[in-house]
Amino acid sequence: PGQVLRIPISHGEGNYFADAETLDAIERNGQVVFRYCGPDGRVTADANPNGSLHNIAGIANARGNVVGMMPHPERACEPLLGSDDGLAIFRSAIHALARVPA
Repeated sequence: PGQVLRIPISHGEGNYFADAETLDAIERNGQVVFRYCGPDGRVTADANPNGSLHNIAGIANARGNVVGMMPHPERACEPLLGSDDGLAIFRSAIHALARVPA
């Protein structure tokens, strides 16, 4: 939580949009898992590439077992690609899956 990752985006017009009630619920329930921010971690309009409400870049479902996101962590898995920050997302998923009983 609170970590700044450099992850490529590759969407022309896609952005997160929801009615006020849904937006309020996902914020209240802690379902926003990624936000667009600047290198310093500040969530600002300038850091939002596409007008996503509340700078939302990714959310989880209510159970927390499904995540949808606009950035592409698979494109940031090697320093050769400009960043390996995407590995943190995959490592986190593996860590979470390892805690789930079979």
